[in-house]
Amino acid sequence: MAATATSPLLLRRMSLFSPHPSSSNSTLAFPSASASSFISPISFSLRSSLKNRSNPISTTFPSFHVSASAKKKILIINTNSGGHAVIGFYFAKQLLQSGNHAVTILTVGEESSDKMKKPPFSRFSEIVNAGGKTVWGDPSELEKLVGGDDSPFDVVLDNNGKNLDTVKPVADWSKSTGVKQFLYISSAGIYITADELPHVEGDAVKETASHVAVEKYIAELSFKSWSIFRPQYMTGSGNNKDCEEWFFDRIVRDKEVPIPGSGMQLSNITHVRDLSSMLCLSVDKPSEACCNVFNCVSDRAVTLDGFARLCAKAAGREVKIAHYDPKSAGVDVKKAFPFRVQHFYAEPRAAKEKLGWSSSTNLGDDLKERFEEYVRSGRDKKEMKFDLDDKILASLIPTAAATAV
Repeated sequence: MAATATSPLLLRRMSLFSPHPSSSNSTLAFPSASASSFISPISFSLRSSLKNRSNPISTTFPSFHVSASAKKKILIINTNSGGHAVIGFYFAKQLLQSGNHAVTILTVGEESSDKMKKPPFSRFSEIVNAGGKTVWGDPSELEKLVGGDDSPFDVVLDNNGKNLDTVKPVADWSKSTGVKQFLYISSAGIYITADELPHVEGDAVKETASHVAVEKYIAELSFKSWSIFRPQYMTGSGNNKDCEEWFFDRIVRDKEVPIPGSGMQLSNITHVRDLSSMLCLSVDKPSEACCNVFNCVSDRAVTLDGFARLCAKAAGREVKIAHYDPKSAGVDVKKAFPFRVQHFYAEPRAAKEKLGWSSSTNLGDDLKERFEEYVRSGRDKKEMKFDLDDKILASLIPTAAATAV
């Protein structure tokens, strides 16, 4: 019997869920950009220089030149909590800055809620002033909220859902209305702890993690182009999740900074403009981005002790670090410290190879920006209690008996 030729499209679909060769766990495996070359590329160029880096609240981005024929209608589903909300804000700003995209950002919840009085939501006027549209509501009611226009959206980014129940209505609606490209913000926290670091795309993931089920479902819907982005810790103007602020609180008050373990644990801390620039490249290079997972991180790591020292340098102060064992101190480390206590380090290999992306994160400069915002907010003058810190530091003081021995 003559052999039957297999189409490139069928080959790609057959390979989506093949196990990663270096692991016995079944993970998402994605084809190379060449497997999706049947999608016409869009002309693109990037100027790598950043403008207004000295402006502490600047959200100026690399310039993207997109042909008028490539103008796209983009919907961003944005979370209303935690640090991830700033990703949607920066993404919208950068798309609008190009002048070649129509952008709607739908934020979960009500515009009049107290959450919307905090950044980045309190700065959404910047999106409107740039020509974007802001909407609030329940993402499960997309047809009611944004479905009235004759022309469908070309691109949808879900920067909200952490589980399939939340994302499925958005993905299903997008597929049914003819959305060409679907992007999803997942998490690099789904990688299984491994001996080899940094994590790269294709490493084994926790099959029980809710984000994994979402990633698989999106792949199965077979959008013309789809991509998964896995961020870690981030910084940048408008971020409202306490990370660097936790360190500033202690440094400006000349208090010891208690760090669990050796302090040599590695983490990625990325400026959000790097995350948004990676997302923008995927919009402007849909064929290269198609069917890929991207670690949405900077290309450098920092130790926990190193981060404390950089925060102190940004504040123009000295830092006193105290290392401790959470079990011996009798504290819940998740409540006592803002970062993971193990290595949390990934590499943006796929974005570099497939999208031509490069990082602009300079953590020292970025922390100076954050400290200036910290001071403007008046937080450096607020009364604060450090009960958990006191408990930790007390556990490090040797008892009289132990000293005698």
